[in-house]
Amino acid sequence: MQEQSFTIKVMTKEEVNIAVDWAAQEGWNPGLNDAHNYYQADPHGFLIGYLGDEAIATISVVKYDNDFAFLGFYIVKPEYRGKGYGMKIWQAGLNYLKNCNIALDGVLEQQDNYKKSGFKLAYSNIRFAGAGGGQLPNNDDIIELASLPFSAISDYEKPFFPAVRADFLRSWISQPNSQALGVLEKGKLAGYGVIRACREGFKIGPLYANTPQLAESLFLALKASTATGETIYLDVPNVNQAALALVQRHNMTPAFETARMYTQQQPDIPLNKVFGVTSFEIG
Repeated sequence: MQEQSFTIKVMTKEEVNIAVDWAAQEGWNPGLNDAHNYYQADPHGFLIGYLGDEAIATISVVKYDNDFAFLGFYIVKPEYRGKGYGMKIWQAGLNYLKNCNIALDGVLEQQDNYKKSGFKLAYSNIRFAGAGGGQLPNNDDIIELASLPFSAISDYEKPFFPAVRADFLRSWISQPNSQALGVLEKGKLAGYGVIRACREGFKIGPLYANTPQLAESLFLALKASTATGETIYLDVPNVNQAALALVQRHNMTPAFETARMYTQQQPDIPLNKVFGVTSFEIG
């Protein structure tokens, strides 16, 4: 019987749904519109491996610019693991990202494998789960993000991410089944957050704010947009003590942890203002 060939290609937009479905099977609980949103970041940055006609491996290698990239969706179908297919698509992905500082949020048990490819641990991100609903805070400074010019939102985000990602950001803050809110301080944007529907419950991400008090106001407003009894999730950098205090005050419990790693120097991001990570898949 002739051995089937293993081929790697750039995903079509439709094939990104395969990676998202597999992520759901791994328990990563993707958002309902993640495939569309992620594709906006880099249409060339999603690879899929086929054994004959069967899709068996995926990886995302989103190149934001010539200097910074984010790796995710590194999945091999369970029955094909340990056969070398994962390493082949991994190498193809890294080849696309030559000379970039590559980031990832990896499952903790894979840290040692990532270190072999030059990744270094920066810190951990912890997913917390809690109850949705609650009262909308009485705060006139909380606004619909869409009421602001996009340039104001893009400018605010710049310190929080090592590269400009306008197409992704525009898609992310206006996606269906979501709410995007900002908070003003002296008339200027001082934080914003997005909550989106996922396969299970809702995820808040990002949640950026200049102070813990503003972060809490945004958090409560986003939480209040969901029904009581729904589950909400927030992915918190473990180096932000104010963010850890926030989730503790609201009785959220740890559900999942990732290792944030980089191949080069850790970017200079104000993590004390990052109360929620946008996405474990693309940063």
